[in-house]
Amino acid sequence: MAYSHVAHDCIIGNNCIIANSVQIGGFVEMDDFAIIGGCTPIHQFCKVGMHCMVGGGFRIIKDVPPYILAGDEPLHYAGLNTIGLRRRGFSNEEIVTLKNVYHLLYESGMNISQAKEKILKNYSGSQHALDVVDFINRSKRGLIPR
Repeated sequence: MAYSHVAHDCIIGNNCIIANSVQIGGFVEMDDFAIIGGCTPIHQFCKVGMHCMVGGGFRIIKDVPPYILAGDEPLHYAGLNTIGLRRRGFSNEEIVTLKNVYHLLYESGMNISQAKEKILKNYSGSQHALDVVDFINRSKRGLIPR
């Protein structure tokens, strides 16, 4: 949209929505169907996961995992992007699996390595759960907090 900037060496996936005045630093990777609200700066080298939605005006300085809502200052996990996932045709079973995955990651008290191990053990049959683990493995700047 108007006044947005995508810097050098960025990778922007398909069907992303980048609202007005979003400023994307160099080497940012944005996966498919990500939605970024207006006036949001994205720090260089950050990753933004698929099917996530980031509220307008919040700085992205860490990696934003797939399938979630992110907002507030400092930017943090605000739940699953349930409405967006339903609009994209995700089944109730897939949504429940993702809720369980993010419960392990953000609400169980485990560190990321422990949560990742448990996700792989309990949800290895879910492609979406594997997408979350893959994103964690690709993360260099660390994930946004709870």
